[in-house]
Amino acid sequence: SRSSSNKTLLWIITNKLIIQQAPFPHRPLVGFGKGGGIGPSQTPCSLGDRRRDGGLAIDIDSDEIIAEGLSMPHSPRWYRRKFWLLNSGTGNFGFLDVKKGVFNDITFCPGYLRGLAFVDKYAIVGISRPRDNKAFGGLPIQDKLKSKNMMPQCGLLVIDLEKGEIIHNINIHGVVEELYDVAVLPGVKRPMALGFQSDEIGHVLSVGN
Repeated sequence: SRSSSNKTLLWIITNKLIIQQAPFPHRPLVGFGKGGGIGPSQTPCSLGDRRRDGGLAIDIDSDEIIAEGLSMPHSPRWYRRKFWLLNSGTGNFGFLDVKKGVFNDITFCPGYLRGLAFVDKYAIVGISRPRDNKAFGGLPIQDKLKSKNMMPQCGLLVIDLEKGEIIHNINIHGVVEELYDVAVLPGVKRPMALGFQSDEIGHVLSVGN
């Protein structure tokens, strides 16, 4: 969709399966992944009492559900001929077997998964602590963390796609408890971001060659 001066939104891509799921708050759309033989695909997830297994992956071109039974899926990406996604409600990172409609988990991650990027044979994922210091609301990830005697973390994980192992992590402490996306900036050293609510933006200069 895109913004409009006199409408709430204007459709750019329409999909009858998503439209049938109205009202929208019960099945928000959380990402697009494009590529391979499945065309552009999208992964909405359902909330309410279907958070544990109400997530879907849908092929936009055919209006077909290519996978269901996911738990709050997020950040679908097409990379190296595989359809990767974060099955956030279970804490698992993995890929979707599009032909069989089966999610293959690669790695368990100790936090709510949001944001996915790739560099060579590595995936970089974002993990978050539960909102407002609450538990994960009966999601499978809550039971897995308890069984592994682990606490939810906020930060970044680097995962080896070939071994399925977490080889590096960056933990974030303090007021930041949630991450919403991950981006890779190739060839950039010491990147920074400026907000609009402090004085820094009026004092930082960027000088060209």
